[in-house]
Amino acid sequence: MSRKAWPIVATLLIAGFAVPAGAQAPREESAQQNVRESEQYEQLLCTNPAFRNRRIQQECGPIDDPQLHQQCVDSFQCRSGGGGPVRRRHHRNY
Repeated sequence: MSRKAWPIVATLLIAGFAVPAGAQAPREESAQQNVRESEQYEQLLCTNPAFRNRRIQQECGPIDDPQLHQQCVDSFQCRSGGGGPVRRRHHRNY
């Protein structure tokens, strides 16, 4: 995807969320649309390094704790080949 295309994709994703409350689609269709938009976001995240770096800076930049910051950055790791983010389960010790 070219550098010029990502702002268009991002705008389309944002515009998809700007629907008046009374005009929302039925719940099932909204869920399916949410899945499609999430997949598009993840593809953009894993195929566009500039977009990925900007999201990491937005999400992880304010985190001061080194360990938490690294965990945040690691959460943006993609599978090889741009197959989407790696999802890890975190076990909490209480």
